Amino acid sequence: MILVINNHGQYNHRIHRTLHYLKIPSELVSNTTTLEEIEAKEPLGLILGGGPSVERSGNSTQYVKELDYPVLGICLGHQVMAQAYGGDIGSAGSESYAQIQIDILDEDDIFKGLGPQMEVWASHKDEVCQLPPEFNLLASSSICQIEAMKHQNKPLYGIQFHPEVYHTPKGPKVFENFHAVCKEYSQK
Repeated sequence: MILVINNHGQYNHRIHRTLHYLKIPSELVSNTTTLEEIEAKEPLGLILGGGPSVERSGNSTQYVKELDYPVLGICLGHQVMAQAYGGDIGSAGSESYAQIQIDILDEDDIFKGLGPQMEVWASHKDEVCQLPPEFNLLASSSICQIEAMKHQNKPLYGIQFHPEVYHTPKGPKVFENFHAVCKEYSQK
């Protein structure tokens, strides 16, 4: 099962519903769930959903730093992950809510079979301004330098865009690829 961490964003329920449609077992949980409660659920991985602000991200920083599961951070989840590992976040140069094209620089795990470009729904109010040390850039766009990133040694992925919405036509494949990463990691 994948736990979807609800960071109070408008799309958190949609992430959970998309996983359900893809027949990927999941549960939506509060971002105030303790580390012990997370571990007791024995998840395959975590998805940190979007939300209004880092201040309302609950225990999300602890989840990405202290738990040993694959994590996919989406929008705010991406920003929390970057900040937790020493990256910088700030206001986007151009606030945008639109479908854009991202350039996939490294198909890696979560973008397997999706490159070299992908249409996505951008929700840019805040963004990762500086890649954290030990992270590689996976995708960028004309409006955001760091659309996606991955930790060099851990299965930690961050994406600025929203794969769970209709305006990201290939978004379900991102979730399927992440689920494959989770299953593979659990067998190590």
